[in-house]
Amino acid sequence: MDIGILGCGGKMGQMLIKTSLKIKGANIVAACDSPSSPYLGKDAGEVAGIGKIGVKITDNPADIFTKSEIVIDFSFHTASAENAMLAAQHKKPLVIGTTGFTDEEQNTIKAASRQTAIVLAPNMSIGINLLLSIVEKTAALLDTAYDIEVLEMHHKAKVDAPSGTALALGKAAAKGRDITLDEAMRAERFGNIGKRIEGEIGFATLRGGDVVGDHTVIFAGDGERIEFSHKATSREVFAIGAYRAAFWLINKEPGLYSMKDVLGL
Repeated sequence: MDIGILGCGGKMGQMLIKTSLKIKGANIVAACDSPSSPYLGKDAGEVAGIGKIGVKITDNPADIFTKSEIVIDFSFHTASAENAMLAAQHKKPLVIGTTGFTDEEQNTIKAASRQTAIVLAPNMSIGINLLLSIVEKTAALLDTAYDIEVLEMHHKAKVDAPSGTALALGKAAAKGRDITLDEAMRAERFGNIGKRIEGEIGFATLRGGDVVGDHTVIFAGDGERIEFSHKATSREVFAIGAYRAAFWLINKEPGLYSMKDVLGL
């Protein structure tokens, strides 16, 4: 399968190119980065540290869709929304692993998915997506006597908080309780905050070092505490999940899919 990579100069973009060597049938044919990237014109394989693969990095995303059967996007949320419209125009399936979307950008992606197949997932890890399913089911079984807290930690260079994965875990918990996250979310605590509101879903964000991604969901009741954790030690797990999504998506009808669909959860 001929695959194009958007955001190829970033940490995940480089990991996708490295990991392609381990994925049977994955053929990187095009790579794109931002117009300000220092990697423009360079070989994508050399940038990723695997040697030349004969693919020059460009800043023209439309060209990526022309050359590829399917495209994987780990660029930036504003660019990913625009790329979704390009995918719709070219009728090419798209896997998006970017996070931090505004409501307007999410609506743009939804509109594009009416013309082509798109997998949108805040986290491509198979383990995290199993965790999402477990959290939703647990929240459905436990009432509001069990307080829900989502704790996440990432490397010091991550710019959005809470992480897209943390928000997805919060949404899974809210769905289990048949509410929306907007109704229950508590993202900040500082100073005299008063007593915890029953039913709220709290978030704690940590940043530091080179942490790839740690997430824990806590169900805290009187006399007991249930904790579900996932720790990613390499970005390769996200790349493997993205390729799994790509191979699953290639012949699907237009629509907006998730890793839950990919994994049959």
